[in-house]
Amino acid sequence: MFLREKDAALKPLIMQAFSEEFPYTYAGYSVNFSIPDPSDNGIRHAEYISEGPVSPLIFLYTVHEYLDGYLGRHDPENFTAVDWLVFSEHRLLALTAGKLFIDGLHLQDIRDQLRFYPNDVRLYLIASNWSLLAEEQAFVKRCAAVSDETGSALVCGRIAERLMRLAFLYCGQYAPYSKWFGTAFSRLPVDERIKTAIQKAVTAANIAERETNLVQAQKWMADWHNTLGLTKPVDVEIQSYFGRDILVIYADRIAQAAQEALAGTSLAHAPLIGSVSEIANFTVLFDYPKYQKKVKALYEPQI
Repeated sequence: MFLREKDAALKPLIMQAFSEEFPYTYAGYSVNFSIPDPSDNGIRHAEYISEGPVSPLIFLYTVHEYLDGYLGRHDPENFTAVDWLVFSEHRLLALTAGKLFIDGLHLQDIRDQLRFYPNDVRLYLIASNWSLLAEEQAFVKRCAAVSDETGSALVCGRIAERLMRLAFLYCGQYAPYSKWFGTAFSRLPVDERIKTAIQKAVTAANIAERETNLVQAQKWMADWHNTLGLTKPVDVEIQSYFGRDILVIYADRIAQAAQEALAGTSLAHAPLIGSVSEIANFTVLFDYPKYQKKVKALYEPQI
Protein backbone atom coordinates (compact mmCIF):
# COMPACT_ATOMS: atom_id res chain seq x y z
CA MET A 1 0.00 0.00 0.00
CA PHE A 2 1.50 3.30 -1.11
CA LEU A 3 1.30 6.47 0.92
CA ARG A 4 2.04 10.09 0.16
CA GLU A 5 5.43 11.21 1.45
CA LYS A 6 3.77 13.52 3.96
CA ASP A 7 1.74 10.58 5.34
CA ALA A 8 4.69 8.28 6.07
CA ALA A 9 4.44 8.94 9.81
CA LEU A 10 0.93 7.47 9.83
CA LYS A 11 2.14 3.90 9.20
CA PRO A 12 1.81 2.71 12.84
CA LEU A 13 -1.73 4.11 13.13
CA ILE A 14 -2.80 2.56 9.82
CA MET A 15 -1.43 -0.85 10.79
CA GLN A 16 -3.09 -0.60 14.19
CA ALA A 17 -6.42 0.13 12.52
CA PHE A 18 -6.02 -2.86 10.20
CA SER A 19 -5.05 -5.10 13.09
CA GLU A 20 -8.08 -4.10 15.14
CA GLU A 21 -10.72 -3.86 12.40
CA PHE A 22 -9.91 -6.61 9.88
CA PRO A 23 -11.91 -9.86 10.02
CA TYR A 24 -10.07 -13.10 10.78
CA THR A 25 -11.04 -14.61 7.44
CA TYR A 26 -12.28 -13.42 4.06
CA ALA A 27 -13.92 -15.74 1.50
CA GLY A 28 -12.62 -18.64 3.58
CA TYR A 29 -9.02 -17.47 3.58
CA SER A 30 -7.07 -16.33 6.62
CA VAL A 31 -6.44 -12.61 6.77
CA ASN A 32 -3.90 -13.20 9.53
CA PHE A 33 -0.31 -14.22 8.77
CA SER A 34 2.47 -15.73 10.86
CA ILE A 35 5.67 -14.05 11.89
CA PRO A 36 8.50 -14.45 9.31
CA ASP A 37 9.67 -18.07 9.05
CA PRO A 38 13.49 -18.11 9.50
CA SER A 39 13.67 -21.57 7.88
CA ASP A 40 11.89 -20.31 4.72
CA ASN A 41 13.68 -17.05 3.86
CA GLY A 42 11.45 -15.02 6.15
CA ILE A 43 8.24 -16.02 4.37
CA ARG A 44 5.01 -15.36 6.27
CA HIS A 45 2.34 -18.05 6.05
CA ALA A 46 -1.43 -17.76 6.36
CA GLU A 47 -2.30 -18.61 9.96
CA TYR A 48 -5.90 -19.00 11.11
CA ILE A 49 -6.79 -17.39 14.45
CA SER A 50 -10.10 -16.80 16.23
CA GLU A 51 -9.17 -14.10 18.71
CA GLY A 52 -6.68 -11.32 19.26
CA PRO A 53 -5.25 -8.77 16.82
CA VAL A 54 -4.89 -9.61 13.12
CA SER A 55 -1.45 -9.43 11.51
CA PRO A 56 -2.27 -8.90 7.80
CA LEU A 57 0.22 -9.35 4.98
CA ILE A 58 0.26 -5.68 4.10
CA PHE A 59 3.30 -3.48 3.56
CA LEU A 60 3.18 0.30 3.72
CA TYR A 61 5.60 2.42 1.70
CA THR A 62 5.91 5.80 0.13
CA VAL A 63 6.78 5.47 -3.57
CA HIS A 64 10.34 6.62 -2.90
CA GLU A 65 10.77 4.15 -0.03
CA TYR A 66 9.54 1.30 -2.17
CA LEU A 67 11.83 2.11 -5.09
CA ASP A 68 14.82 2.58 -2.80
CA GLY A 69 14.26 -0.84 -1.26
CA TYR A 70 13.31 -2.69 -4.44
CA LEU A 71 15.61 -1.08 -7.00
CA GLY A 72 18.16 0.81 -4.93
CA ARG A 73 17.25 4.29 -6.26
CA HIS A 74 14.12 6.38 -6.77
CA ASP A 75 15.46 9.16 -9.03
CA PRO A 76 15.73 7.85 -12.62
CA GLU A 77 16.40 11.34 -13.94
CA ASN A 78 19.79 11.16 -12.20
CA PHE A 79 20.81 7.62 -13.21
CA THR A 80 24.19 7.21 -14.87
CA ALA A 81 24.84 4.53 -17.48
CA VAL A 82 26.56 2.36 -14.87
CA ASP A 83 23.62 2.79 -12.50
CA TRP A 84 21.42 1.17 -15.15
CA LEU A 85 23.83 -1.75 -15.48
CA VAL A 86 23.78 -2.65 -11.80
CA PHE A 87 19.99 -2.75 -11.49
CA SER A 88 18.28 -6.14 -11.54
CA GLU A 89 16.82 -6.48 -15.04
CA HIS A 90 13.86 -8.55 -13.93
CA ARG A 91 13.09 -5.98 -11.23
CA LEU A 92 13.07 -3.27 -13.90
CA LEU A 93 10.67 -5.50 -15.81
CA ALA A 94 8.46 -6.01 -12.76
CA LEU A 95 8.28 -2.27 -12.10
CA THR A 96 7.30 -1.39 -15.66
CA ALA A 97 5.23 -4.32 -16.96
CA GLY A 98 2.15 -4.29 -14.74
CA LYS A 99 -0.97 -2.23 -15.36
CA LEU A 100 -1.88 0.75 -13.22
CA PHE A 101 -5.59 1.27 -12.65
CA ILE A 102 -5.31 4.03 -10.05
CA ASP A 103 -2.34 6.38 -9.92
CA GLY A 104 -2.95 9.20 -7.51
CA LEU A 105 0.74 9.30 -6.62
CA HIS A 106 1.98 9.64 -10.23
CA LEU A 107 3.95 6.42 -10.20
CA GLN A 108 3.53 6.17 -13.98
CA ASP A 109 5.78 9.19 -14.43
CA ILE A 110 8.61 7.22 -12.85
CA ARG A 111 7.70 4.03 -14.72
CA ASP A 112 7.90 5.91 -18.00
CA GLN A 113 11.49 6.87 -17.22
CA LEU A 114 12.29 3.23 -16.41
CA ARG A 115 10.55 1.81 -19.50
CA PHE A 116 13.80 0.56 -21.09
CA TYR A 117 17.53 1.11 -21.11
CA PRO A 118 18.88 4.39 -22.51
CA ASN A 119 20.39 3.99 -25.98
CA ASP A 120 24.03 3.94 -24.82
CA VAL A 121 23.30 1.25 -22.22
CA ARG A 122 21.36 -0.78 -24.78
CA LEU A 123 24.25 -0.52 -27.25
CA TYR A 124 26.72 -1.54 -24.58
CA LEU A 125 24.68 -4.64 -23.73
CA ILE A 126 24.38 -5.49 -27.42
CA ALA A 127 28.14 -5.17 -27.84
CA SER A 128 28.72 -7.29 -24.73
CA ASN A 129 26.44 -10.12 -25.78
CA TRP A 130 27.95 -10.34 -29.26
CA SER A 131 31.43 -10.21 -27.74
CA LEU A 132 30.70 -12.95 -25.19
CA LEU A 133 29.12 -15.03 -27.93
CA ALA A 134 32.14 -14.53 -30.18
CA GLU A 135 34.51 -15.81 -27.50
CA GLU A 136 32.95 -19.27 -27.80
CA GLN A 137 31.68 -19.26 -31.37
CA ALA A 138 34.11 -21.99 -32.49
CA PHE A 139 33.91 -24.14 -29.38
CA VAL A 140 30.67 -25.96 -30.18
CA LYS A 141 32.50 -27.79 -32.96
CA ARG A 142 35.90 -27.93 -31.23
CA CYS A 143 34.46 -29.64 -28.15
CA ALA A 144 32.71 -32.18 -30.34
CA ALA A 145 35.93 -32.76 -32.28
CA VAL A 146 37.50 -34.23 -29.14
CA SER A 147 34.38 -36.28 -28.38
CA ASP A 148 33.16 -33.89 -25.70
CA GLU A 149 29.46 -33.90 -26.51
CA THR A 150 28.53 -32.56 -23.09
CA GLY A 151 30.90 -29.62 -23.43
CA SER A 152 29.64 -28.90 -26.94
CA ALA A 153 26.03 -28.85 -25.74
CA LEU A 154 26.89 -26.55 -22.84
CA VAL A 155 28.66 -24.07 -25.10
CA CYS A 156 25.73 -24.22 -27.50
CA GLY A 157 23.36 -23.41 -24.64
CA ARG A 158 25.41 -20.38 -23.61
CA ILE A 159 25.52 -19.03 -27.16
CA ALA A 160 21.80 -19.66 -27.55
CA GLU A 161 21.11 -17.67 -24.39
CA ARG A 162 23.20 -14.78 -25.70
CA LEU A 163 21.18 -14.79 -28.91
CA MET A 164 17.96 -14.79 -26.93
CA ARG A 165 19.18 -11.86 -24.82
CA LEU A 166 20.02 -9.97 -28.00
CA ALA A 167 16.45 -10.54 -29.13
CA PHE A 168 15.14 -8.85 -25.97
CA LEU A 169 17.50 -5.93 -26.55
CA TYR A 170 16.50 -5.57 -30.20
CA CYS A 171 12.82 -5.68 -29.21
CA GLY A 172 13.35 -3.05 -26.52
CA GLN A 173 12.10 -5.31 -23.75
CA TYR A 174 13.60 -6.32 -20.42
CA ALA A 175 14.33 -10.02 -19.96
CA PRO A 176 12.95 -11.85 -16.91
CA TYR A 177 14.95 -14.20 -14.72
CA SER A 178 15.56 -17.80 -15.73
CA LYS A 179 12.21 -19.32 -14.71
CA TRP A 180 10.37 -17.14 -17.24
CA PHE A 181 13.19 -16.41 -19.68
CA GLY A 182 12.29 -19.01 -22.32
CA THR A 183 8.57 -18.31 -22.05
CA ALA A 184 9.08 -14.57 -22.51
CA PHE A 185 11.42 -15.17 -25.45
CA SER A 186 8.81 -17.31 -27.17
CA ARG A 187 6.41 -14.34 -27.03
CA LEU A 188 8.79 -11.80 -28.55
CA PRO A 189 8.05 -10.53 -32.08
CA VAL A 190 11.10 -12.36 -33.43
CA ASP A 191 11.54 -14.05 -36.80
CA GLU A 192 10.21 -17.57 -36.25
CA ARG A 193 13.21 -18.94 -38.13
CA ILE A 194 15.47 -17.68 -35.36
CA LYS A 195 13.33 -19.22 -32.64
CA THR A 196 13.15 -22.55 -34.48
CA ALA A 197 16.89 -22.63 -35.20
CA ILE A 198 17.74 -21.94 -31.55
CA GLN A 199 15.38 -24.65 -30.36
CA LYS A 200 16.80 -27.17 -32.84
CA ALA A 201 20.36 -26.27 -31.85
CA VAL A 202 19.87 -26.79 -28.12
CA THR A 203 17.95 -30.04 -28.63
CA ALA A 204 20.14 -31.46 -31.41
CA ALA A 205 21.20 -35.08 -31.14
CA ASN A 206 24.39 -34.61 -33.16
CA ILE A 207 27.05 -31.98 -33.80
CA ALA A 208 26.10 -31.40 -37.45
CA GLU A 209 22.55 -30.42 -36.55
CA ARG A 210 23.71 -28.40 -33.55
CA GLU A 211 26.31 -26.40 -35.48
CA THR A 212 24.15 -25.80 -38.55
CA ASN A 213 21.20 -24.45 -36.62
CA LEU A 214 23.23 -22.39 -34.17
CA VAL A 215 25.29 -20.62 -36.80
CA GLN A 216 22.20 -20.01 -38.92
CA ALA A 217 20.47 -18.43 -35.92
CA GLN A 218 23.50 -16.17 -35.50
CA LYS A 219 23.38 -15.17 -39.16
CA TRP A 220 19.69 -14.25 -39.00
CA MET A 221 20.23 -12.37 -35.73
CA ALA A 222 23.09 -10.42 -37.33
CA ASP A 223 20.91 -9.60 -40.33
CA TRP A 224 18.26 -8.30 -37.93
CA HIS A 225 20.92 -6.19 -36.20
CA ASN A 226 21.79 -4.57 -39.53
CA THR A 227 18.17 -3.69 -40.31
CA LEU A 228 17.82 -1.74 -37.05
CA GLY A 229 20.50 0.81 -37.92
CA LEU A 230 21.97 0.81 -34.43
CA THR A 231 25.51 0.63 -35.80
CA LYS A 232 27.20 0.88 -39.15
CA PRO A 233 26.27 -2.13 -41.34
CA VAL A 234 28.35 -5.23 -40.68
CA ASP A 235 29.10 -7.62 -43.53
CA VAL A 236 28.11 -11.01 -42.12
CA GLU A 237 28.22 -14.41 -43.76
CA ILE A 238 28.60 -17.99 -42.63
CA GLN A 239 32.18 -19.08 -43.28
CA SER A 240 34.90 -21.35 -42.01
CA TYR A 241 36.82 -20.39 -38.89
CA PHE A 242 40.31 -19.51 -40.15
CA GLY A 243 40.09 -22.24 -42.78
CA ARG A 244 39.06 -24.96 -40.32
CA ASP A 245 36.06 -27.26 -40.53
CA ILE A 246 34.10 -24.97 -38.20
CA LEU A 247 31.31 -22.61 -39.22
CA VAL A 248 31.10 -19.10 -37.73
CA ILE A 249 29.95 -15.60 -38.66
CA TYR A 250 32.82 -13.82 -36.84
CA ALA A 251 30.43 -12.29 -34.35
CA ASP A 252 33.20 -10.13 -32.87
CA ARG A 253 32.76 -7.77 -35.85
CA ILE A 254 29.27 -6.89 -34.67
CA ALA A 255 30.52 -6.36 -31.13
CA GLN A 256 33.21 -4.04 -32.49
CA ALA A 257 30.69 -2.04 -34.51
CA ALA A 258 28.47 -1.61 -31.45
CA GLN A 259 31.43 -0.60 -29.31
CA GLU A 260 32.49 1.95 -31.92
CA ALA A 261 28.98 3.41 -31.78
CA LEU A 262 29.59 4.05 -28.08
CA ALA A 263 32.41 6.51 -28.81
CA GLY A 264 32.05 9.64 -26.71
CA THR A 265 29.82 7.98 -24.11
CA SER A 266 30.73 6.97 -20.57
CA LEU A 267 30.71 3.31 -21.65
CA ALA A 268 33.11 3.73 -24.56
CA HIS A 269 35.95 1.99 -22.73
CA ALA A 270 34.04 -0.23 -20.32
CA PRO A 271 34.88 -3.95 -20.54
CA LEU A 272 32.30 -5.87 -22.57
CA ILE A 273 30.93 -8.01 -19.76
CA GLY A 274 27.22 -7.19 -19.97
CA SER A 275 25.28 -6.90 -16.73
CA VAL A 276 25.44 -9.12 -13.68
CA SER A 277 21.71 -9.84 -13.95
CA GLU A 278 22.37 -11.52 -17.31
CA ILE A 279 24.18 -14.32 -15.46
CA ALA A 280 21.72 -16.96 -14.31
CA ASN A 281 21.58 -17.62 -10.57
CA PHE A 282 23.71 -14.59 -9.62
CA THR A 283 20.77 -13.33 -7.58
CA VAL A 284 22.93 -12.72 -4.52
CA LEU A 285 24.67 -9.96 -6.47
CA PHE A 286 22.06 -8.49 -8.80
CA ASP A 287 18.94 -8.80 -6.63
CA TYR A 288 20.25 -6.94 -3.60
CA PRO A 289 20.84 -3.18 -3.94
CA LYS A 290 23.38 -3.27 -1.11
CA TYR A 291 25.92 -4.76 -3.54
CA GLN A 292 25.46 -2.14 -6.26
CA LYS A 293 28.46 -0.07 -5.25
CA LYS A 294 30.76 -3.08 -5.51
CA VAL A 295 29.29 -4.18 -8.83
CA LYS A 296 29.81 -0.70 -10.27
CA ALA A 297 33.56 -1.15 -9.92
CA LEU A 298 33.44 -3.83 -12.63
CA TYR A 299 32.74 -1.17 -15.25
CA GLU A 300 35.71 1.07 -14.59
CA PRO A 301 37.51 1.62 -17.92
CA GLN A 302 40.64 -0.51 -18.33
CA ILE A 303 42.78 2.05 -20.17
